[in-house]
Amino acid sequence: MDRREPQKGSLMNHFEVAPEKLPYWKYLTGKEKSMVRNGIYLKNYKKREFIYRPGKDDCLGSLYLLQGDLRAYILSPDGREVTLFRLHEEDTCVFSATCLFRQITFETFLVAEEDCFVMVVNATIFSKLTEENLAVRCFLYELLSERFSAVMLTMQQILFFSFDRRLAYFLLQEQERLHTDEIHMTHEQIARYLGSAREVVARMLKRFSEAGLVDLNRGLIRITDREALLKIAEPSLITR
Repeated sequence: MDRREPQKGSLMNHFEVAPEKLPYWKYLTGKEKSMVRNGIYLKNYKKREFIYRPGKDDCLGSLYLLQGDLRAYILSPDGREVTLFRLHEEDTCVFSATCLFRQITFETFLVAEEDCFVMVVNATIFSKLTEENLAVRCFLYELLSERFSAVMLTMQQILFFSFDRRLAYFLLQEQERLHTDEIHMTHEQIARYLGSAREVVARMLKRFSEAGLVDLNRGLIRITDREALLKIAEPSLITR
C-alpha cells in the first residue's frame, strides 16, 4: 500500500519520494528496497511545529531531512530548554522512532526550527531493516554514536565552559556551516540553542561588539574578528 501523504502547498511539489537518497540504500537487498518504497512518504512541518514529544506523538519512524532545520532538546526541571543537537539538510534522524530503542530512556523533544520537508521511513519497516540487515544496523549504531558524542559535548560545555567561550564557539560553528560572516538569528534563538537566557546572550554579544569582535543589527550578527573569537573559543574547539 502506498502510504505517501498528499502533497501540501506548492513547495512540496519540488520534492519527490526518493529512497535512493537514504545513506544505507545501496546496502539493501531487492526485497528490502521494495519494502522501503512501499513504506516511505513525504511529510512537512511548519516552523516551531513539534515533530516528536514524549508521550504525545506516535512512533513516527526514521526521518531523512530534505530541507530545513530540526532541533533536539530536553527540558530542565524548571522548564528551560537545553538543546542537544541540531540537524540540517541531508541529515538522518532516528529520535523520532525512540519507541524502537529501549536504550534511549531520556525524554527528547524534536521541533522544526524552520519549515521542514522530510522523507519518513515507517517505524515498523525501519525496525525490520535494523534487525535483518547488518549494514543498516551498523549505520544506526554509528549514527547514535555521533548523536551521543554531540550530546556529551553539549553537556561538557554547559558544565565546564564559561558562557563567552560557548557563545564564541557557537558563532564560529554557524559561520563555518553557513559559509558567511553574517548570522541571521535573534538573541532568543541563540539562547534556546545554548540553554541560556536571552538577557545573558544580549549582554555577552554587547561585550563582543564593544571589543570589535562582531557587529550587531536587529536579528543579524556579523563576525568581524574571527581570530579573536577563536582565541576565546579555543578550549571548546579542542574537544571537538
